[in-house]
Amino acid sequence: MSELVGIQRIDATFQALREQGRKALVIYLMAGDPDPAFTQRLVPQLYEAGADLVELGFPFSDPVADGPVIQEAAQRALPQFSGLPVFLDMVRGMRKDCSGPLVCMTYYNPIFKYGEKQFFQDALAAGLDGLIIPDLPLVEATDWRIEAEAAGIAPIFLEAPNSSDADAEAIGKASRGFIYMLSLKGVTGSDTGLGENLKERIERLRKLTKTPLAIGFGISTPEHAEQFGKLGDGVVVGSGFVSKIANAKNPDSAIESALAYVRELRAGVDRAKE
Repeated sequence: MSELVGIQRIDATFQALREQGRKALVIYLMAGDPDPAFTQRLVPQLYEAGADLVELGFPFSDPVADGPVIQEAAQRALPQFSGLPVFLDMVRGMRKDCSGPLVCMTYYNPIFKYGEKQFFQDALAAGLDGLIIPDLPLVEATDWRIEAEAAGIAPIFLEAPNSSDADAEAIGKASRGFIYMLSLKGVTGSDTGLGENLKERIERLRKLTKTPLAIGFGISTPEHAEQFGKLGDGVVVGSGFVSKIANAKNPDSAIESALAYVRELRAGVDRAKE
């Protein structure tokens, strides 16, 4: 799997899990919180602790999907990056020690400023496999999606509780790697309305696409991981993980706490085996 890159690396990961009857554990963290060296040190260990895919947040000053925990992490991380080139350098260094899938979640403005086509080429060369942009609606993302896929980067779209049948069909056709299914209306870290109409939405998408479905927003406990792992092909944990780093006294204890949390989540996900 280590020789695969981009979309292929994500596809191979989900295929291997499917053959084992297991579900994916996706861990989100804010890159550069508290600094890039810490992130580069931590990420390879996440796979060893049980993560199947890591989602790196690139900090942005005006987020629309992030709850308070991730917003605060972004504010801490923003001064660490002068721009996307520094972030890509960090990813490149990280790739020396890990071969698992890496996805970036950020907002459209930094990529637009960088230049879409150039960014996708540079991102793949650095070691990124996919990209999630919460503030770029699918209807406005045609050129972006085509450029990403042409470069080998997976364009990953969000499916929400209020997505129409037409939207769900379009998302199913456009997404590569996996579809990010929101378990609730609102921002990350909330648990209000957790799982709203989720089963029906999953059944709808299963009829439209074979692309794996990863469920995120509000999932923070091993019990959540088991519950939602049974419904989808994987779960995404973000705010709960970011808070482990934020609440630690020092970098060593942050890594210890974060890895222990991942192992607990892994146990929960594995209880959701088919």
